[in-house]
Amino acid sequence: MVAGGRWAHGAHSTKAPPNAATLLPRGCTDVICCVFLLVAIVGYVAVGIIAWTHGDPRKVIYPTDSRGEFCGQKGTKNENKPYLFYFNIVKCASPLVLLEFQCPTPQICVEKCPNRYLTYLNARSSRDFEYYKQFCVPGFKNNKGVAEVLRDGDCPAVLIPSKPLARRCFPAIHAYKGVLMVGNETTYEDGHGARKNITDLVEGAKKANGVLEARQLAMRIFEDYTVSWYWIIIGLVIAMAMSLLFIILLRFLAGIMVWVMIIMVILVLGYGIFHCYMEYSRLRGEAGSDVSLVDLGFQTDFRVYLHLRQTWLAFMIILSILEVIIILLLIFLRKRILIAIALIKEASRAVGYVMCSMLYPLVTFFLLCLCIAYWASTAVFLSTSNEAVYKIFDDGLCPFTAKTCNPETFPSSNESRQCPNARCQFAFYGGESGYHRALLGLQIFNAFMFFWLANFVLALGQVTLAGAFASYYWALRKPDDLPAFPLFSAFGRALRYHTGSLAFGALILAIVQIIRVILEYLDQRLKAAENKFAKCLMTCLKCCFWCLEKFIKFLNRNAYIMIAIYGTNFCTSARNAFFLLMRNIIRVAVLDKVTDFLFLLGKLLIVGSVGILAFFFFTHRIRIVQDTAPPLNYYWVPILTVIVGSYLIAHGFFSVYGMCVDTLFLCFCEDLERNDGSQERPYFMSPELRDILLKGSAEEGKRAEAEE
Repeated sequence: MVAGGRWAHGAHSTKAPPNAATLLPRGCTDVICCVFLLVAIVGYVAVGIIAWTHGDPRKVIYPTDSRGEFCGQKGTKNENKPYLFYFNIVKCASPLVLLEFQCPTPQICVEKCPNRYLTYLNARSSRDFEYYKQFCVPGFKNNKGVAEVLRDGDCPAVLIPSKPLARRCFPAIHAYKGVLMVGNETTYEDGHGARKNITDLVEGAKKANGVLEARQLAMRIFEDYTVSWYWIIIGLVIAMAMSLLFIILLRFLAGIMVWVMIIMVILVLGYGIFHCYMEYSRLRGEAGSDVSLVDLGFQTDFRVYLHLRQTWLAFMIILSILEVIIILLLIFLRKRILIAIALIKEASRAVGYVMCSMLYPLVTFFLLCLCIAYWASTAVFLSTSNEAVYKIFDDGLCPFTAKTCNPETFPSSNESRQCPNARCQFAFYGGESGYHRALLGLQIFNAFMFFWLANFVLALGQVTLAGAFASYYWALRKPDDLPAFPLFSAFGRALRYHTGSLAFGALILAIVQIIRVILEYLDQRLKAAENKFAKCLMTCLKCCFWCLEKFIKFLNRNAYIMIAIYGTNFCTSARNAFFLLMRNIIRVAVLDKVTDFLFLLGKLLIVGSVGILAFFFFTHRIRIVQDTAPPLNYYWVPILTVIVGSYLIAHGFFSVYGMCVDTLFLCFCEDLERNDGSQERPYFMSPELRDILLKGSAEEGKRAEAEE
């Protein structure tokens, strides 16, 4: 370990470091990649400035019609039309819409959202046509046939009862007796004063436009978040407190806490199995509880599934299998778990001496938030850079047909005089300049830079933590030989000497990730194709690049540890780390992966405890005060949010321990290869770690020889 050209365990130490090369002063590594990163950041800032100049985020906040005019804005002709109506909202469900923030369907501003079900064909021959016309394009005249009107997109094919959400009209779909309905009642008025059953309405809506389960589900989820967000935050704070308490106890009671953690995970899973069995037994004989999941099909109200015995049976089987797997692993890995506990104890001591390392994930989180905020704002401004493009339309032989025009100046233009019957109409929402043609490329560059910078931030955190923990390991007299501020020293070394190496590793990973994004984009575009070979090839490519990304993440992590220890460039560090792990492959499987398994159990314990508490609270099984839990459409929405958030919080705390264990493990392997425990070349590991690790290594060696 080197700190500004000196050995990290202190200048007063008389012992030699594990590698004579570390006595050399550190120098900057991978300078070319550092320059590339700086140039890319400058280009990224330029793209952001250009996007902010051309973009208009009001198009995301406020609805705009197909002509690019805002709905309900004062001083415009749509001032009294605050809501946006989509002719065919099903087309808005495509993920490709995210690139343009525009649905590929005509959109108009309306005074009110439709409140009845009508088809154009029925309305045309009834007194409802005046009502229907307000949902046609402005200036529509009933001088075309039905087929021509629908072909030209002058009117929607069907109207569905809708409700405004964020000033946009969405179908008012709700569950009625287990069936997805459109509207607010079980009957509706057909426009002639007659009341009809709602099932007729649903069938008609399905035939005309399809049922929008995803849209309605999103609306109800949004409503649940608005009434439960503060309780979700309280749940996440509880998860943070539990994680911090667990880490503090792990510092002083590592061995006991690991066994308590194992037992608690088994008990939590056991209670889950018991609860599923009790619900399964309670539903015996209840009407409708024996319906199978296949017969029920997909339902947007997931509470329906909890009334089926088969659901609880499936939960019980899954939890039982998980319980058996964990118990069997504990039985077969009991001796190796003792070795892993010794490594966790050593990691606890290292974390205790570098306690500020527990706060470093907050730095990483803050930097990642900056990256996400810049990427998201740039993406929004790029997506809203499109402009309304108008072209000349003429049924005759006008030579200017299909040319771009300005609707404000067209009546007095030369084209209008030469072609009296020509008209300047809206053609599409986009742009024809070089900037608009490059928007897709700029979006890809924006995504690529986000991946590169995000991976750089993660790499910086890994090198910083590895440098701090390595300074602990290579200190011969612990903690006397530790630097005064090991974490800040490691952070300064990483930025001063190894920015290029971090950028190199992040660049490789970002390239693979952007390729995966492009493959997903192509997969969405090719979904309609029936070419089985193309689908098979796309699946294989996605699988291969997923595996490649996982391998690169593993290699990068260990390469960063070697960079923190020796200060070599990225390629040299990656090669040395890879071959060091291959020479100690048994130890990797025995120690590193077992500790990962134990940390996973710790995360499951925290997530399971908070998840059970959230389940009982949001299902009104327990109450802190009278009627504390808010009424919800789907109580699984806040529960899943709390569970996922708790896992991310626990992962943030345990990631420090994981990085510490990985660093100490690589340092241990280096220590064994470069030192023999003699007075001339003593081991740098602590006596407790040396006793149990060398004993475990000897047992593994004897077992390997016996197998041969």
